Amino acid sequence: MFIVTTSFFASCNEDFLERYPLTAVSDGGFWNTANDLKLYANRFYNESPDFNFFPMHQSWTLGPFGLDADWGSDTQIARDYNRRMNGEGTVPASGGGWAISNWSTLRSLNYFMANHHKSTDPWDLNKAYVGEILFFRALFYLDKLIQFGDVPYSSSLLYNDSELLFEGRLPRNQVVDSLMRDLDQAVEYLPARTGTWTGRINKETAMLLQARIALYEGTWEKYHALKNTPFRAAGSDGSKFIRKAAEVSGALMSLAESSGQTGLANVGDEDGYNKLFNQKDYSTNKEALFWRKFEVGVNFSRIGGQLKEGGARGLTKRMVDSYLCIDGKPIVASPLYQGDEDLITVVANRDPRLNQTMCVNDGKHVEWVQYGTFFQYPNFYSETAAGDSPTGYQLYKGFDGDRDESQGGTSPSCGLIYFRYGEALLIHAEAKAELGEITQNDIDRTVNALRKRGGMPDGGLLNMSNITPDPNWLFPSLSPLINEIRRERSVELCCEGFRREDIFRWAAADELLKGYIPKGAIWKQWEYVKDLDDAPERFFDHWNILTVDDNGYIYPYRDYGTVGTAGYNFNLGRDYLMPLPTEELTLNPALGQNPGW
Repeated sequence: MFIVTTSFFASCNEDFLERYPLTAVSDGGFWNTANDLKLYANRFYNESPDFNFFPMHQSWTLGPFGLDADWGSDTQIARDYNRRMNGEGTVPASGGGWAISNWSTLRSLNYFMANHHKSTDPWDLNKAYVGEILFFRALFYLDKLIQFGDVPYSSSLLYNDSELLFEGRLPRNQVVDSLMRDLDQAVEYLPARTGTWTGRINKETAMLLQARIALYEGTWEKYHALKNTPFRAAGSDGSKFIRKAAEVSGALMSLAESSGQTGLANVGDEDGYNKLFNQKDYSTNKEALFWRKFEVGVNFSRIGGQLKEGGARGLTKRMVDSYLCIDGKPIVASPLYQGDEDLITVVANRDPRLNQTMCVNDGKHVEWVQYGTFFQYPNFYSETAAGDSPTGYQLYKGFDGDRDESQGGTSPSCGLIYFRYGEALLIHAEAKAELGEITQNDIDRTVNALRKRGGMPDGGLLNMSNITPDPNWLFPSLSPLINEIRRERSVELCCEGFRREDIFRWAAADELLKGYIPKGAIWKQWEYVKDLDDAPERFFDHWNILTVDDNGYIYPYRDYGTVGTAGYNFNLGRDYLMPLPTEELTLNPALGQNPGW
């Protein structure tokens, strides 16, 4: 054995023995070219055990269209109630978003920043990849900010003896200052969109992320200070971040208008709003700033099949009631409102986006394209968690109706949008309104542009000097304009995963969550259905019996203890942020625990 082994190494080519590992980055043979930087940045576009910036949603979920229910909100609920919204959280001993694996992504990002300068290629070839890493670092810290508020901040590599590991957390507004600087650079370094889809982060996407973070932090600081909650940022009222959100979103809108590469998609198309969310390819879509392509046999999500079955999630009555009538008036003030005795009357004369967001038995909402079948009634019972419509208001948004691709619950080639231009318009309108600087021209470029794309007639557009009072405004202490802009945001971004963070940054859990009892549609419309023999059959006998309230509305959590009788018991002095695990506080007491935990 010794002779054979010696002979093998003696005969090996010296260059072969000096090759660097193929499964890991080795500084000795890396960081030399812009292509090396590109290869390193590539890893952050895909899922891994350590990071998941653009999830593929391969588990049994509705993907992004179920996040408002999964994370907890007042506009969409799951079959079972959300424990965090009911104040049932506990302090973990370890993990809880603070494990080593939860922070290793930051080290990987900072590792790039510590080494990219070694590339001998011209800066013009390198800078886009530096911009991408700065973008990902900001996205990483946004997640930590949402979970924990104040967090340790590092833009350089840390080692076991680094002092930062034994220091406290940086105040949240100082963290966001750093994210703004990172994204200022990212916007400068990244290329603008062109007519060719590259699959990489571009300037416009970085601008949208920067505006998103700025609005989040600015309004968090403003409203938690106004309500004097324990989550306010000391010494900051948020105004500088709100202004930053207005400036960056405004710059993005100007860039879009001048370049012609970015804008709202499907303007003037019938059901143009709905079509935005069920396309297989967004390469030429002006609104999809960043999206993921799925291909049969290569990768897949599980969204299509779950949407067909109801996905054990449903819109709430509060969400459905918030849609205006086509005259621009709320349902309590409009003579056009037809009532809610059945789904067809619910959507009659309403903002067309409602009909494009939820399933309606009008012979137009496709069930399976291949078979020419259409939605008839919600799926109220299923053997699996993929089924059930807990409210009767079943989601249609995001469903492509492709039976062949949804076999087995997968939807392998329907693309997913992660950043879209419509959000920038909402950010701009809200930020300008919060600053007290909004004009009717701003409204027309943002809110009214979105309404028109959704199919709203001119009579339903927002006139800031003539807003119809709504006795059911969710924020009665705020101006009519702020209420309408927030309504617009909830409608346009319905079931896209923004609602919980909106509630939290507005410090509005006392108004929207505390004591909230979610309700659904009127049950009586489905009391009888037709079975396969076309004979009338009682739904109560055919499916499980849903609970209803005294007025006949579906009452999903009626029998869930205090949730069903008193509503969500959200802890206003605690549940806006997550707790740090006890083991980490033992290792470093300087971190401190979040309020109330």
